[in-house]
Amino acid sequence: MSDDQEINRDQSPDGAADLEARLAETEAVLAATKDKLLRALADTENQRKRAQREREDAGKYAAANFAKDMLEVADNLRRALSSVPDESEWDDLTRNLLTGVAATERDLLAALERHGIRQLDPQGERFDHNFHQAMFEVENTGQPPGTIVQVLQPGYIIHDRLLRPAMVAVAKGAIPG
Repeated sequence: MSDDQEINRDQSPDGAADLEARLAETEAVLAATKDKLLRALADTENQRKRAQREREDAGKYAAANFAKDMLEVADNLRRALSSVPDESEWDDLTRNLLTGVAATERDLLAALERHGIRQLDPQGERFDHNFHQAMFEVENTGQPPGTIVQVLQPGYIIHDRLLRPAMVAVAKGAIPG
C-alpha cells in the first residue's frame, strides 16, 4: 500500500474518529500524568518544609531537658539568697558568700537567656493558664480578681514554648460584670 492510500484511509470517517479517540485518550493520560506529577511535586515540597521545620525545632528545643534540670539549680540559688537574714547581721564572710551566690545566679540566668530560655516573673499580671499554675487564691488583696499577687516559683519559656509554668497565688473575688 502506498503512502497516499494510507493517508486516504486515515482521512476516512472511521479513521478520523479513530484518530480523535486516540487523541482524546492520549490527552486524558497526559492530564492524569500531569496531575500526578504536580501532586508528587507538592508532596515533596511539603515533606522538605516539614523536615526543615523539624530540624529547626530540634535545634531550638534540644536543650529543653537539660534546661529543666538547670531550673532546679536556679531555684536553689534563689532560695539560698532569699533565706539570708537581714543585711545588718552580715559579717564579711557572709557578705562575700552571698555576693558569690548572687553572681552565680546571675551568670546562670544569663547563660539560659543566651540559649533562648527566659524567666517569667508575672507578679501583678493577669493570670493566664497557658503560662501560670495557680497554687491558691488570696482574699482582700486590693487587686482585681485574677491578678497574680505572689510568685512562688518563676516560670520559664524556651524560645516560644513553655518550659515550666510559674507557680502563683491569685487575687480572689467576684469578677466585675
